[in-house]
Amino acid sequence: MSKRTLFAVATVMVALLLICGCTGTTSDPGTVSTEKQQLRIATTTSLDDTKLLDHLRTIFEDKYNAEVLVVSAGTGKALEYGQRGDVDVLMVHDRAREDTFIADGYGTNRRVFAYNYFVLVGPESDPAGVKDMKPEEAFATIREKGMAGESSVVFVSRGDASGTHSKEKAIWKGAGFNYSADVQGSGDWYLEAGKGMGATLMMANEKQAYTLSDIGTFLAYKGDLQLVPVVSEGDILLNVYCAMQINPEKYPDINSTIAKDWINFMISDDVQKEIASFGVDKYGQPLFYAAQNDWEKIGVTKAEVTDPIQ
Repeated sequence: MSKRTLFAVATVMVALLLICGCTGTTSDPGTVSTEKQQLRIATTTSLDDTKLLDHLRTIFEDKYNAEVLVVSAGTGKALEYGQRGDVDVLMVHDRAREDTFIADGYGTNRRVFAYNYFVLVGPESDPAGVKDMKPEEAFATIREKGMAGESSVVFVSRGDASGTHSKEKAIWKGAGFNYSADVQGSGDWYLEAGKGMGATLMMANEKQAYTLSDIGTFLAYKGDLQLVPVVSEGDILLNVYCAMQINPEKYPDINSTIAKDWINFMISDDVQKEIASFGVDKYGQPLFYAAQNDWEKIGVTKAEVTDPIQ
């Protein structure tokens, strides 16, 4: 999405904030108001690029007589929308910044609804020779060969303060590098897209470069790409998605009722089944895994994936 378009969307959403905010408790879909409510969500791009959010939005709108307005951006930008109170709900994937967001009083009622894994994708010829390495070792090798001037070795970063960009920086750190001093701006081998995941994959494909992607977005774009996964194993590649409400104590005009409904909807049994099966018919595997029964595996509490918000 261009900056101009993004700004226009943000402006419309701010206007909606001024005219339609309300608060309250979770509604029962059986007694939902006959007046259509609007829910404003800022989401990380992967949930939008894979069409999972479109799929779930339709179900929610029918069940709750609601209109869901979505702005898609990297996690960093989505958090900015939340800090300004421009939206009712965030859907993001960067636990450290989520914790800070909540500790600073902007967010509340976080629930984990899905997870998948990041993969390092690159040209099938694998010019850096990193196939099946540990993620940290692969990153170090790509940097070494890129810095040595091997023109066929290029890495495209999201470069947009997204959750994927944060994960990339974590892998650089794990490999022993200071991101801002040793990686960013260190040569022509390292490019920053400043775009969402789908657009970054297309850019990496055009340049026959390596990039870090969540597996869901990669599978959704796979038909348009010549890139292949080269590194897909490693604990650091875990990617956990949450939904959280903007704190009504800080922004009393947010639509608290419909925000709670959305988050409870995301962790419900029916939607967890939808997440677990989404994409299987088309890609042969789910784009995301349901969090409901895997809370220990992904390192969160059971309450974070099962307890409805009251």
